[in-house]
Amino acid sequence: MSATIIDGKAFAADIRGRVAEQVAALKAAHGITPGLAVVLVGSDAASEVYVKSKGRMTVEVGMESFSHRLPEETTEADLVALVEKLNADPKVHGILVQLPLPGHMNSDAVINTIDPAKDVDGFHISNVGLLGTGQKAMVPCTPLGCLMMLRDQLGDMSGKEAVVIGRSNIVGKPMAHLLLGESCTVSIAHSRTKDIADVVRRADIVVAAVGRPGMVKADWLKPGATVIDVGINRIDAGEGKTRLVGDVEFDEAKEVAGAITPVPGGVGPMTIACLLANTLTAACRANGLPEPEGLTV
Repeated sequence: MSATIIDGKAFAADIRGRVAEQVAALKAAHGITPGLAVVLVGSDAASEVYVKSKGRMTVEVGMESFSHRLPEETTEADLVALVEKLNADPKVHGILVQLPLPGHMNSDAVINTIDPAKDVDGFHISNVGLLGTGQKAMVPCTPLGCLMMLRDQLGDMSGKEAVVIGRSNIVGKPMAHLLLGESCTVSIAHSRTKDIADVVRRADIVVAAVGRPGMVKADWLKPGATVIDVGINRIDAGEGKTRLVGDVEFDEAKEVAGAITPVPGGVGPMTIACLLANTLTAACRANGLPEPEGLTV
């Protein structure tokens, strides 16, 4: 029997709706409007589209959107100065510096200039450390979205065996920490893992975030496993066309898994939804108010 298909588009729309409700309540009760500032340096086409989408959805949920577009030749010092200005702006509760930055900039140095309380991407070294030690942090958006879908699908995950494929700082490592926080038994598999199929095959939960199209085959999966496919890979579809696929061979895997996310339409839509949720959370924390229920860890 085919797996349950986890509809990321519908889930993300629900998250955005809940954010909008709580933003309206925050305005009505306290006169506070969460504000998100997005900084884009240069003219990377994919980043341009992503930033435009973020700005539109920010406004749709009732938040303030502040967009800062800087030329490619902007110096790192000037970018840091802008970030420090946003740190000091009380109308800005979340700051996102769109990556990748131009080659002449040190991305780590820029990200670590952001006030950790406004770091809605969850990339600041302070938030990485807080998450790793089980303390209250700003959680990276994509892993947070994965966790929300897993909680919705599985409920209590205590004692389940989870394998995260990929060890990036953006997805793999924070995802492992979040699953540990759910009392899962967690393994991280990567390019040098021996007998990787055997490692994955014992997992009740598989999060694939390695960036290799179709890497995870059906025979890698434990029957009934819940599979979250974070991969977004563009491949040749013939006749000069391309298509998006994940890190999991979806058509065959759905016949073995208990539940699975598609690509596209799975994890992807959750990233911006969780960015909005993080901005709301940051606004609540900045004003000493209760955190939004169900929208954070």
